[in-house]
Amino acid sequence: MRIAVIGCGYVADFYMATLANHPELKLQGVHDRDAARAKAFAAFHRIERIYPALDDALADPQVELVVNLTNPSSHYAVSRAALEAGKHVYSEKPLAMQLEQAEHLVALAEQHGLQVNSAPCSVLSETAQTLWKALRENRIGTPRLIYAELDDGNVPRRDYQNWISASGAPWPAKDEFEVGCTLEHAGYYLTWLTAFFGPATRITSFARNVQPDKGIALDVQTADFATACVEFASGPVARFTCSLYAPHDHWLRIFGDEGTLATQNVWDYGSRVTLATRNRFTGRAEKYPTLARLVGLGPATVSLVRKRRFEYRTKGSNPMDFCRGIAETAAAAREGRDSRLSSRWSLHVNELVLAMQHPERYGVVREVKSRFEPLAPMPWAS
Repeated sequence: MRIAVIGCGYVADFYMATLANHPELKLQGVHDRDAARAKAFAAFHRIERIYPALDDALADPQVELVVNLTNPSSHYAVSRAALEAGKHVYSEKPLAMQLEQAEHLVALAEQHGLQVNSAPCSVLSETAQTLWKALRENRIGTPRLIYAELDDGNVPRRDYQNWISASGAPWPAKDEFEVGCTLEHAGYYLTWLTAFFGPATRITSFARNVQPDKGIALDVQTADFATACVEFASGPVARFTCSLYAPHDHWLRIFGDEGTLATQNVWDYGSRVTLATRNRFTGRAEKYPTLARLVGLGPATVSLVRKRRFEYRTKGSNPMDFCRGIAETAAAAREGRDSRLSSRWSLHVNELVLAMQHPERYGVVREVKSRFEPLAPMPWAS
C-alpha cells in the first residue's frame, strides 16, 4: 500500500527507522508545512518526492493511506482532510485533542468506509502479546488489580535542548510540554489494558502541573503529573501514573488470585515478562524479594511468544517498531476487515487519556473544604 507521511519532525525519523521492516508499505512522498524541514528530512532518507502542500499529497491518486505525524494540535485537521479525500489514516497519538473531534473523525471514517487508527501500536509488540497470551491461559487466575507506571524522570531538568533526531529535527519541547505527558504517553498502557480486559466503564483521575518552570517560555501550562483509577467492564481495576517529574519507572504489574505478571518497560518490544505465583508460601516472599530469589521463590521468566524481530537503526528512542501500526492499518484496509487498532478502540483510548489529563473537563472533581493547622513532628525527630 502506498503511503504519504505528513509531518517530518522529530518522531518521523523513528518511523523511517522501521519502515524497511514492512516492504508492503511504499512511501509515495512526504510533506511538512516547514519546507526546509521537509527538504532536510527527504534528503537524509533519500525520499524523491516532497509535496509542496497538504492538498497536493491528498490529491495524489497513488496515495492510499496518510500517516499523520504532525504536532497534536494539527492531528484533527489533517486527519479530517485525509478522510474527506478518501484516504485511510494512521495518526500519531492522540487521535484528537478534543473528544468531539475524535468522535467526528471516527464517524467520518465509518461513513466513507475508511480506517482511522491511532498510535501507539505497542500492543502489537512481542511483550504485550506475551502478557495477553498468559492472561488468556489463566496463568495468574482471576486478574483483579493492575499497577501501571509511566514516569520519565525530571525531563525539564535534562538536556532536552540537545535532543536531535537522525535527520536533524530538534525534540519539540514546547509542543511536548504544552500537550502534556498524559496525552503523549498514557496511551501506551491504556491500549494494552483495554486490549487485555475490554472497555473501561469508569475513570477517576487527578492531574496537576507540579513543575511549572520547564526552562522555556510556554503559552499554556499543562499537567505534568496525572494519576487515575480505571475500572474495566470485565472486572479488574487499574491504577495509572504518568509524569515528567518522578524517577524513571515503566513497570506494569498485573495481580491475580494465583500470580503476578510483570514487565519493566512498555517502550521495549522485547521487554522481559515475569510470572510470580501467589499462595500462602509466596505471599510472605513478596515482602522479602531478595530472600525469595535466593530460595527459589522469585519470579520466573515467561518466554516471549516470539523473539523481538525488527531492524531499528536510529538514536534517541526506545526499540519500538513504530511502523507496525501502519502495516496493520494497511492490511486491514486491503483485507476489508477491522484493524486490530480499530477506530472505535482508538476513540475509546482517546477518551480515557483526555479524562485522565482533564478531570475538571471530563469528570467530576470534588473541591475539598476542610482544612487543618500544620502538624508538628515528634520532638525526637527535630
